[in-house]
Amino acid sequence: MNEAELAALEKEVKKLKRIAAETAGQLHDLVEERLPAAYAEIPTLAQAAYDACKAWAEANAKLNSINSAGKESS
Repeated sequence: MNEAELAALEKEVKKLKRIAAETAGQLHDLVEERLPAAYAEIPTLAQAAYDACKAWAEANAKLNSINSAGKESS
């Protein structure tokens, strides 16, 4: 992987982490401010938070793998 591709992956990981944090924040707001009245929103927001965190974890694992492989070959 060249430096431009690595930089793009690092940027993507940061973006996905921000999205995961924002989604988790929405779930937190639901719990703190709108329950029990908005209980029907729990499955949708929980799935969105799970999906966002999973996307970040997969991209982060790929980045860590590439960084580890780069250190081993140095």
